[in-house]
Amino acid sequence: MIANLPASRKNTLILGFTLLVVMLGYGMVLPVMPFYIEELGAGGRELGWLMASYSLMQLIFAPIWGTLSDRIGRKPVLSLGVLGYAIALLMFGLATEYWMLFLARTFSGILSSATMPTAMAYIGDNLPEKERSSGMGQLGAAMGVGVVLGPLIGGMLSSEWLALPFFIGSGLAALAFLLVLFLLPESRARQSVARQNTSLTWEVIRHTLLSPAGVILLLIFIMSFGLSNFQGIIGLYVVDKLAFNTKQVGTIWMVLGGVMILAQGVLTGPLTKRFGELMLIRIGLLVGALGFILITLASGYITMLLSISILTLALALIGPALNAFISCYAGDHQGAVMGLNSATASLGRVLGPLWGGYIFDINMAYPFINGAVTLLLGLLVSIIGIRAPVSASNSTSQTLVK
Repeated sequence: MIANLPASRKNTLILGFTLLVVMLGYGMVLPVMPFYIEELGAGGRELGWLMASYSLMQLIFAPIWGTLSDRIGRKPVLSLGVLGYAIALLMFGLATEYWMLFLARTFSGILSSATMPTAMAYIGDNLPEKERSSGMGQLGAAMGVGVVLGPLIGGMLSSEWLALPFFIGSGLAALAFLLVLFLLPESRARQSVARQNTSLTWEVIRHTLLSPAGVILLLIFIMSFGLSNFQGIIGLYVVDKLAFNTKQVGTIWMVLGGVMILAQGVLTGPLTKRFGELMLIRIGLLVGALGFILITLASGYITMLLSISILTLALALIGPALNAFISCYAGDHQGAVMGLNSATASLGRVLGPLWGGYIFDINMAYPFINGAVTLLLGLLVSIIGIRAPVSASNSTSQTLVK
């Protein structure tokens, strides 16, 4: 049935399903992980390291995968990433010791890091600049579905057997691999031969960092660092403070994903046209800081869900705008620059859980206070570093990143 759809619709669905599967696996880990950790007698620090290992591998490998997709094409890199991710989820389901969880999480980070920059580069290859926020938003919405279904599966099925959700996720990843392999066309085939000779050199990195894209990368890091304080520790926080069970923790991530779908799949396009990307980023940073503070004040199940919803709505509107901004400066290096984008976000996700885990053991509210301060810092950077909405033509893009 999918083969009979229009090409653009079919490609979007395949990319969306692929990212859905990746986030499904990521989401299944979240409600289960606090119980894994407590069962093994570990605490916030060990949880922080476990969460950080995933992002550390993305930090290292995302630029490599993105650059490789510029050179050999999007499809083979995306295929390899999804197949490897299926294997990683299988390893996770078979793990019985902390070191095995750590190994599976690390391997998962290595392979899953091939999917995000390649999918975003695919969008950059095929959509004009004015439509990229909407395209990135659609991918974000698909990821949001994964965030919804992942915790639902993880929270419901793990009550019977902790490993079962990961075997299901592995099978879905294998299905995504087949869809990419047989139905997704190669977007780089449409580019000129001259554009195939690309690599992530220090010159490309320098041009990127010294262009307005460098400020955007800083904002991506700040937002990722602040958000990972929330994502890395919220499960342990609600278990320790409010005595949530697996289903309640899963519901938190379902609500988070539902709000993300609404924000990125429905609201991003209209709000970007009305307010502009820069204003949307600034509003999101301000409201996100408020959301962090509300989480520390929440005293029950309903107030916690409301607080998380406010935070998620704010941050979900920022991501597509930042991805569209930086895509406009990528020129012929969509894969390489999107790899830097993913690496920058991963750096925030490495440092965020580590820092959050340590300060959680001091005071469980500190990670969320830290998140609020971080987002306010990002708001200041956006005011000082970007004075007008970024709009880059193709010629401008190619002079900034060569």
